[in-house]
Amino acid sequence: MMDARANATLTPCGTAADGRTVQVAELRNHRGMLVRVSTRGGAILELQAPDRNGCMADVVLGKADFDAWEQSGAPFNSIVGRYANRIAGGGFSLDDHFYCLAGADPRTGIVLHGGPEGFHRRLWQPTLLRESAAVGVKLHYVSGDGENGFPGALDVSVSYTLMDENVLRIDYRATTTRPTVVNLTNHTYFRLGSPNIGPVYGESLQVLASHFTPSDANEVPTGEIRSVENTPFDFRQSARLLDRLYSKDPQILLAHGLNHNFVLDKPGAGALSLAARLYDPDSGRILEVRTTEPGVQIYTANHFNGSSVGSSGWALRQADGIAFETQHFPNSPNQRNFPSTVLRPGEVFRSTTEFGFRTDAQQQ
Repeated sequence: MMDARANATLTPCGTAADGRTVQVAELRNHRGMLVRVSTRGGAILELQAPDRNGCMADVVLGKADFDAWEQSGAPFNSIVGRYANRIAGGGFSLDDHFYCLAGADPRTGIVLHGGPEGFHRRLWQPTLLRESAAVGVKLHYVSGDGENGFPGALDVSVSYTLMDENVLRIDYRATTTRPTVVNLTNHTYFRLGSPNIGPVYGESLQVLASHFTPSDANEVPTGEIRSVENTPFDFRQSARLLDRLYSKDPQILLAHGLNHNFVLDKPGAGALSLAARLYDPDSGRILEVRTTEPGVQIYTANHFNGSSVGSSGWALRQADGIAFETQHFPNSPNQRNFPSTVLRPGEVFRSTTEFGFRTDAQQQ
């Protein structure tokens, strides 16, 4: 049933430590689905989706209040960049020049999620979008030449569009003034059950990927592209997460769950195609992830240890959520056999990911 309340609004939600106002874009479609996005890092604060009986509930993990969001150093539910995931060796070489990146772990040399004060910590400039069958917000940020060691001034826009089909689409666009590397994603943690507490063990996952990239002891891809056949990473047919997360496979034990890049079976390079499907049998909710990216890092919140409180008021613990980080492969700048993440002046980086919601009560 359509709802006349479809709208997009911007409201202040608090004052950051530097004195600037953080705003929240509230998007509501004609079906009553709601998405709230912060201008601090583009964090998805809330996403209300219906169950099989039409009851709305928040299906993303959140933080207790504004201060908790501001104090979070991790890219929780946020835009990740300039380079999502890991770059090893303290940096990368491009055009015969080595770029040393800020924030490398002194023990491992790994730079995670773009380094300190990455895109998830930046305050983005919002513009509301209104169309006949969709509402949205466009966020804009210019990353200066040399920020965190990355070359080139990177002009970035990320648009969140809530469509009437209960689809949240995220469009990324970037240009650069110098040759650089770019890998952008969103790091939202989903949990489809109601109430929104407890592990995702009972949810079932399907991933359209015949291969994955195994990791070394520091969770950096080794460069191998391995078949999922006869491994716990074979989600080509839907499988209950509990049955895979307790596997004794060395890769599962290494990451304490799933924290791996899946090489998607694409119909063509850059095609917007189905990557993963998550199903909760209790609520009947189904999340379908579609992307133009060649990979998706699936992460089952393995580091959650109860030290952070969620919007539910309960402590967040291991496997309380699952993230679908649609992206190019981790450490691609240092792996020649991985798809390139190089962006040059005059080129435009474009990427699209859709999170579509339906239920098992709807016709397939």
